[in-house]
Formats: sequence, structure tokens, C-alpha cells
Amino acid sequence: MQTPLVFIEEDKCKVCYACVRVCPVKAVELRPSGDIPYIQPDKCIGCGSCIEVCHPQAISYYNSKPAVNELLKSEHKVVALVDPCISAEFDDITDYRKFVKMLLEMGFDYVQDGAFGVDLVAKEYNELISDFLGKYYILANCPPIVSLVEKYFPQLIDNLAPIVNPMIANAKVLRELYGSDIKVVFIGPCIGAKEEADRFDGVSKVDEVLTFAELREMFEQNGIKESNIEFSDFNDPRGYKGSLYPVSTGILQASGINQDLLTGTIVTVENKDQIMAAIKQFEQGIDYISKHFNMFYCEGCMMGPGMKPGGKKHNRQSSVTTYTTKRLKDFNMAKWNNNLKLYQHLDLKRGFIANDQRLADPSEEKIEEVLKIIEKNTSEENLGCKACGYESCRAFAIDVANGITRPDMCIMHSLKSKQDYIRSLKLTNEKLAKTQQALQNSEKRALAEKQLAQDALETTQTMLHKLPTAVVIVDENMKIIGSNESFVTILGEEAAEINEIIPGLLGADLKTLLPVQFYKLFAYVISSNDDVVGRDVHLNENLLNVTIFSIKKNKIVGAVIRDMHMPEVRKEEVINRVTEVIEQNLDLVQQIAFLLGEGAAKTEKMLNSIIESHKSKG
Repeated sequence: MQTPLVFIEEDKCKVCYACVRVCPVKAVELRPSGDIPYIQPDKCIGCGSCIEVCHPQAISYYNSKPAVNELLKSEHKVVALVDPCISAEFDDITDYRKFVKMLLEMGFDYVQDGAFGVDLVAKEYNELISDFLGKYYILANCPPIVSLVEKYFPQLIDNLAPIVNPMIANAKVLRELYGSDIKVVFIGPCIGAKEEADRFDGVSKVDEVLTFAELREMFEQNGIKESNIEFSDFNDPRGYKGSLYPVSTGILQASGINQDLLTGTIVTVENKDQIMAAIKQFEQGIDYISKHFNMFYCEGCMMGPGMKPGGKKHNRQSSVTTYTTKRLKDFNMAKWNNNLKLYQHLDLKRGFIANDQRLADPSEEKIEEVLKIIEKNTSEENLGCKACGYESCRAFAIDVANGITRPDMCIMHSLKSKQDYIRSLKLTNEKLAKTQQALQNSEKRALAEKQLAQDALETTQTMLHKLPTAVVIVDENMKIIGSNESFVTILGEEAAEINEIIPGLLGADLKTLLPVQFYKLFAYVISSNDDVVGRDVHLNENLLNVTIFSIKKNKIVGAVIRDMHMPEVRKEEVINRVTEVIEQNLDLVQQIAFLLGEGAAKTEKMLNSIIESHKSKG
């Protein structure tokens, strides 16, 4: 295989992490750098647990269909080696002989019953167990179990029974039967068998491995249906009780090994939930247990990951026993015994290679740091809900410290973090609500103040335009930013025409409207911030009285301009100026009065009468 046995299609992954939790050896890693899990090929044991729990179907295994199609097109003879699990898988096909014919129709030259290889291996196990020399074995039929021992319990390699599994035993038979040039395609329920096949060569070689799920797809692609097919049967040699192999204890029944609880020497362990505990017990207490272990990762091969999803164990077991009973009804025992003798010379021994994938434990400091992060103290480190997939909080902390998973995989820690976040979010929302209310109140006040300011502005502008006195406001660039009608009138007809187009002469340059001496008064106030009060200025034929004052320092100035030729201004100005003269001379008069006595009083009366007389004439 050029691609990994099991891999994740990232575009389909929903990041639920079910695969991370279910992997018995933690080959599915959750790295700090990304959210999509990653399957480490070297650590994977090919059990298929991750595939079974992945509802989005984002996890796939190596696709053997293209390679098998190429073999069927080649000039080589191709043998379909069928695992006995056909009885559990193809319950929708009424007769296994039609299944055989369907394979022939697809292009296979021979279709072989895998049960015969089981019978050969069963005989080897009977001899091994019977010739007990004080060593207890783990039977090596299940590829994921073999991989588990080699990678995670290499110290138990010598306890793996040194016998090939039925797939390899059958391959040896087929090459002796049909010659070394044939191509062998094993069809079965185990995806781990795909990697197992790569371990053998020569007469033991299995060229490709198809799962039953892949075979169904090939039947559909080739339009092969039971309804269009006649009967055909397996090629010899055929199996006997090896047909029971899909059930975990089937290999023992085929071998005749005693399974009695009182007198037997072997126990059967199946189901992924029991395997890890059982193999640890074998390691730690086999001298006390004093039994050989017949181990299958699944609940028998009939529940393997390469089978049709959703099958029920006891229904499938019933199909297996019914199929086997039917086949053995008229079974030719003599022929079977002759075939066993014919192939008894085959070497069915094998060896194993340690491939230690265990990581060294991190320092205690790092473990304690992780335990603190997930809020577990020393007394709790071996406890836990196991929802993360680890047997204890400490085991989880070790893998976090080794960088193959993350603290948020701890459900309790994640829930608490979420609850803290929710509380924090709630407080934040409450603060935001209060802030929002304050902003709304502030906005209402601002709108009210804006309306008041707008009303005041309109009132001021109305009053400004109604004033008989000219008013103008300019910026630091001598541009007009406000003026009234009286100012336009003082400037003359040309300004009046501009005012028709641009009301108030907004933006007009004051330098173009006033004489230099007049304009310089504005420039002086801008630069110095000193007000000019009551200055007389000539504009054309008019005498103007000007007061210029700073509104914003060095930025804006305003001016009030009165036309001295206007009757009301002239009258007011004479009164103001006579009053000013009286006030200026009052001190002097008081001093003279001190010397002249009554004369000063007469002078004051005279002056006051002049003022009153002028007022009455006006």
C-alpha cells in the first residue's frame, strides 16, 4: 500500500473528536496546531474503531478496488480467497453458490473457500496447546491484536503464537495448487488484513485484500445481481468446521481445543472494550491466570469493520451456524482428511517484529502542570469519567504533555470552561445592556440638547439678520463664515448680487470685499487676540464705527459695524459722545466747582439743558 491504511478526509470532518476518544492506542492525534485530527500511520493498529464511530464518514481506509480491477484485466490467473464470514455478510443472497458464481462473473478464475485454511491453522493450534511446555500464548489470528502487541506490548512478542493466520495458510495452499504465478485476492471483514498481507512474500503472498464492503461496491459497479446468476461452487479443497471462524470461539471448536471452564486451558477475549484490560492482565498475571488467550479485537470477525454496517451480532452468529450446519450435512470427511494430509507439509510457522510505538512518559512537573490545567489534584489523577477515551486523568495528562492531544478533550474541563465563559458572557451582556441603556439616555439628552441648540441657532440667526447693525464673522483665512443683511447692504450692490447666489456671503474672501486698512484690522485681531473697539473707518462715502473682537483664539473673529450716517445711529452716537464728554469733564468741573462754587452748578445745568434740547429735536 502506498497510502496510509486509515486516513481522515479533512473536508468531511465535523471536528466531533469521536475518533480521538475511541482509538484504543491514541493513534488519532489532536495537535495544538489545528482542529482536524490526524491518524499516525505508524501508531495505527488497523482496528477500524474510528471508522465505525465517524457518522460524517470522514474516515476512510485504503481502497483496493482499482488494484483488483487491474489484476482482473491482467493475463494472470486470479484467485478469490473468500473468508468464511460470507455467511454473516451476504444474508441477502439466498445461496452461497450464487455468491461464488457472482465472483466468477466479475472475472475471477477460481473461488476458494477460506475455511480450509482455518482448518489447517486450527490443527497447528491443537498441537501447540496440547504440547504445553509451561509457556502461555496469545493466538495470532487477528491482525489488529498482532499489531497491538508488536507496537504497544513488545515485551509480549514471545507470547504470540508463532502460527500464520488462515489468510496466509490459504495463500500457501493456493500457490501449491495453482502455481506461483497466480494472483491471490483475499476477501474478508478485516481492514487490518490489508497491512497483514504486505508482511508476507513468496508462496505466502496475498496480492490484494478486499473488504466485503468494497466487494459489494464492485458488484454494483459491474451490474452483477443474484437474480441473473446460476449456481456454482467453491473450488477444492473445502473447509470443515473452519466455517465457524467468524465467531470468536470458532477457531477453538475447529481445532478441538478444550474450552471447558474446569478442565480447559484457554479463554476467549473479544470486543474492543475488553481487549486492552485483558492483555494487561495477561502481562501482569499470566502465571496466576494460567490460560492461553484466544483474542479477537472485534466481537468475532463477523463484526469486523469491513462488513456491512449495522449488523447485529446474534443474527450474524445464527447465520454462521446455519450455514455451517447446512454445509456439513453431506460433508465428505474422507476427502477433507486427504486434503489435510496433502498439505500438512506446509510450513505454517511465523515470526513477529517489535515496532515499539510507546512514548516515554514526560516529567512529573509537566504531568502535574496539565493536571492543574484540567483542575485535577494528585488524589484525583487516577479517577475520571473516561469520556475522553483514557482510563484515567493521569493517562490523559501524559498524552497532553506529550503533545498528542489537548486539554479541551477533557469533557469536565471543557464544560467548566464553557460554563465560566457563559457566566463571563452573561456579566458582559449585563454590563453591555447597562451601557446600552446609558447610551440611549445619553443619546436622548444629546438629541434634546441638539434640538435646543438648533432652536437657539435659528433664533440667533433670525435676530442677527433683523439687527440694523452689520455683523460679520470670519476665520483665520479671512473667509466669511457668517454675516447678516446689514453687512451686505454696507458693502454695496456687488455684494448684494453675490448674496443672491450665496446667502450670507459664506466662503467669500474678506480681502476682496474691504479696503486694505479696514481688512488689516481683522488680521490684527486674528494674530494678536486684542479687540479693536469703536474704531471709525471710511468705506466709500460712508463713515463706519467698527468693533472687532476675538471669538476663538487665532481662529475666528467677529465684527459689529455701524453706519454713522444712519439717523438712529447718528442720534445714538451724538448722545453717547456728549455723555462721554460730560463724564470726561465731570472730574474737572467738580474741581472748578470747589473753587467757583455756584458757577459749577450753573454750568452743569446748562450742559444738561443742551442735551435735553437736542433729544427733543431729534
